[in-house]
Amino acid sequence: MKPESRVAALLSTVLLATASAAHAQPAPRSKPQAVLPIVTIPAAKDVPFPGTIGLKIDATDTERRVFRVTETVPVQPGQTDLILQLPEWLPGEHGPSGDMNLIADVHFKAAGKDLAWTRDPLETFAFHVAVPAGANEVTATFVHTSALQPSEGRIEVTPDMLSLQWDKMAFYPAGYYVRDIDVMPTVTVPAGWQVFTALDGQSRTGDTVSWRKVDFEQLVDSPVLAGRHAQQFDLGHNVHFDAVADEAKDLALPPEGLARFKKLVEEAYATHGAFHFDHYDFLVSLSDKLGGIGLEHQRSNESSLDPESLIRWKEKDYGRNVIAHEFNHSWDGKYRRPFDLWTPDYRQPMEDSLLWVYEGQDQFWGDVLAARSGVQTKNDVLGEFANIAGFYSVQPGREWRSVEDTTNDPIFEYRRAQPFSDLSRNEDYYNEGALVWLEADQIIRKGTGGKKGMDDFARAFFGVNPGDIGQLTYTFDDIVRTLNGVCPYDWATFLKDRLYRPNQPPPVEGIAMAGYKLVWKEKPNPYEAARYKNGKYTSLAYSLGFTLDKDGRVTSTLWNSPAFNAGIVTGAHVMAVNGKAYDGDTIKDAITAAKTAKEPIQLLIKRGDRFMTVPVDYHAGLRYPWIEPATAGEQPLDRLLAPKTGPLPPPVPDKDDNDSG
Repeated sequence: MKPESRVAALLSTVLLATASAAHAQPAPRSKPQAVLPIVTIPAAKDVPFPGTIGLKIDATDTERRVFRVTETVPVQPGQTDLILQLPEWLPGEHGPSGDMNLIADVHFKAAGKDLAWTRDPLETFAFHVAVPAGANEVTATFVHTSALQPSEGRIEVTPDMLSLQWDKMAFYPAGYYVRDIDVMPTVTVPAGWQVFTALDGQSRTGDTVSWRKVDFEQLVDSPVLAGRHAQQFDLGHNVHFDAVADEAKDLALPPEGLARFKKLVEEAYATHGAFHFDHYDFLVSLSDKLGGIGLEHQRSNESSLDPESLIRWKEKDYGRNVIAHEFNHSWDGKYRRPFDLWTPDYRQPMEDSLLWVYEGQDQFWGDVLAARSGVQTKNDVLGEFANIAGFYSVQPGREWRSVEDTTNDPIFEYRRAQPFSDLSRNEDYYNEGALVWLEADQIIRKGTGGKKGMDDFARAFFGVNPGDIGQLTYTFDDIVRTLNGVCPYDWATFLKDRLYRPNQPPPVEGIAMAGYKLVWKEKPNPYEAARYKNGKYTSLAYSLGFTLDKDGRVTSTLWNSPAFNAGIVTGAHVMAVNGKAYDGDTIKDAITAAKTAKEPIQLLIKRGDRFMTVPVDYHAGLRYPWIEPATAGEQPLDRLLAPKTGPLPPPVPDKDDNDSG
């Protein structure tokens, strides 16, 4: 090799090695360092806010469904920064469900001049308002743009009624417990509308309604229901049933129905042994236009019923459980409240770990009080228990997730649609919690020879301090201590096994101890049949494994069911069954016929722009859950659901019962 060739080869080798070494080194990567966020909003202190906030709401624009708000907030000499917040973490909703997205056209003024403001970069429900020297108050004006269609949120206004929740359209100053902030509220409603709320000192000039000064906590806990067609019914004990309807005819509550609502109040008092309100209002909308709601407050509740729920009593029986459920919350949830769900303001995050008491026991008492009062029939309440027991007997999500873990759902999930909710689980602390408390009732009855039950727990836990309208918090240990005071037992282990551990046996032991058993029949129980009829859907959840709307579209599919295994999921559209056009009866007939056939059921499915024939190999017939007595005679569950304050009022006639045709 020539010398120059050797030099060239050596140079090539060096360059190649250098390139390889460079290639082996990682590429440059910038690495920022964390900058801790600066919290500029002060923590709430239990000291009085200096002055009184003036709050005026114009609720007359029912066409555009806009609430126009003017709020006047005192400021102190030398104050330069006013922090105003919209409630974010809402009591009764157990999560960050405030509606800042519906607040618009926000302006702040002092002495008639516009003030600069910025939104807090960390806590976006808060506004920082620059206060000029010499100002003694700041006036905020804004609008709450309530939903025009369900896809935008709950419908709060119709041409005939409105639902006004103060937390959606009132700011409060940072740095104070909300119970220490005084407000003078005023609302202007459409001409002639009646106005109902639990607020005190109502006065009216024309169509402008005002109330006495109230602290912000009680204001938020006292929503307004107003409407063109309205009537108030006296239930005794300073309790009123305030009904607002789409049509005046739907307010014709029969005397026998009124007697049952009165009995609900009596039965609740007999159960708890005390009231935690000085007066109480059921705020009930009878509407299919206003958005549905069931929300508890200490001196009122917001409940929605189908328009004819009062005049078609028997037909609409299935839907009235919400009335008993929300009423019982005055004791369970509003007065006695889990320690981690009570917060001093609506900025501090809530923790939901004890919702299996707050909601689970309330679900239990809602059913019991509905049956004891006759607000619902005993058969419908048994149907509710059957549905719960049936579902949790097949729910796959119980294998991996505990009931207690579902108490986190209001915070991170908040009732958004899920592809497979039975696998994911979804707020099961309500219904599975109710079955756990039914079992607890039977353990107490067995341990005391039938002398005591959950009624004794209710009086000891919820009935303390009669007349107290504040809040009394509790812990897990408080629950166990009270249960042991009623009947000694290893309650801590019982509750942790049933609620804190996944993959437990189906929660039907309480039903069995109460003398009933879960059975499966080929037709739905009366409660579920009424729900199917009203909702216009067909449930085949426990047979083929899906539920369909009135047009045959799949709205849910049970995980690992025959339909799921055949590839039929939410969104599929059943067009035909065994060659015949789909309807609810056709598919049920096909399921029944398949019991004695070997061939699979053939479903013509449309999914997107594709059509396919899907065979579903299922031959076990229709299946719907019921519970029925295991033996003849009165059972412990019958005694639990029996009235405590005398016999039920006479049966309620439906409107059509007296029609000559």
